[in-house]
Amino acid sequence: MRNKFFIVSILMVLAVLLSACGSVALPAAQPQPAVVRNLSVSGAGQVTLKPDIAYIYIGVHTEDPSAADAVAKNNADTQKLIDALKAQGVAADDLRTTNFSIWTNTPYGADGLPGAPVYAVDNTVYVTVRDLAGLGDLLDAAVQAGANNINSIQFDVADKTQAMADARKAAVAAAKTQAQELADAAGVSLGEIQTISYFDSVPYPVFDGVGRGGGQAEAMSVPINPGTMQLTVTVTISYEIK
Repeated sequence: MRNKFFIVSILMVLAVLLSACGSVALPAAQPQPAVVRNLSVSGAGQVTLKPDIAYIYIGVHTEDPSAADAVAKNNADTQKLIDALKAQGVAADDLRTTNFSIWTNTPYGADGLPGAPVYAVDNTVYVTVRDLAGLGDLLDAAVQAGANNINSIQFDVADKTQAMADARKAAVAAAKTQAQELADAAGVSLGEIQTISYFDSVPYPVFDGVGRGGGQAEAMSVPINPGTMQLTVTVTISYEIK
C-alpha cells in the first residue's frame, strides 16, 4: 500500500513538471522591417562670376660681387617697389613679404670656365590688388620701380557667399525636376525626402603667369584680362517612392 502511494506521488510530480515545461512561452516572431523603395537623383547648379580681386607675387632680384652691396641694392629697389605699389592705391595690409633669400651664384663664361662668384638676393612681395581696372598700370609702375620678377597673377572673387547660395538653390531645383521626371516616367509617386547631400566645387582662380624680365616688361604695356569663373554645386537627393 505504501509502495503504491509512493508511485502515485511520483507520477503526480512528473505531471506537474511536464505541465510547467509545456507552458513555457516561445519568443514572439520579430516583425520584418518594411522595405522602403527610393529614388536618388543628382542636380548641378552653376553660377558665373566676374573676378574682382587679384593676388600677385612681385619680386626684386639683384646680384653683386659683394654680399653687402647686393643686399643694399635689393633693399633700395624693394622699398621703391613698395612705395610705387602704395602710390597705385595698394594698402599696407595688402603687402606681405613671402621670401627673402641670399645665395652665391657662379657664372660661367663662353669657354665653360667658372667666373668670379657673385651674391644673389631675392625679395618677393605678395600683393593683393582690389582694383582690377588699374592692374595693368600697377604692373607697369612695379617694373619701373625695379621689379624684375612677376609671377602667378591669380584672379578670384573676394566674397562668394551669395553666388554659392544661388548655385545650391539651382542645384536643388535641378535635382527636384529630374526626380519628378523620372517618377512620372516610371509611373510612381514621390514621397518624403530621405537624405540630401551636396558638394561645393569652389572654382580654381584663373592664372596668368607673367614672370617676364625687367627689360622686356619695360618695353611693353601689360594687358590684363581677368575673364570669368565658374562655380558649381552638386546636390544629391534621395526620395521615398510609392
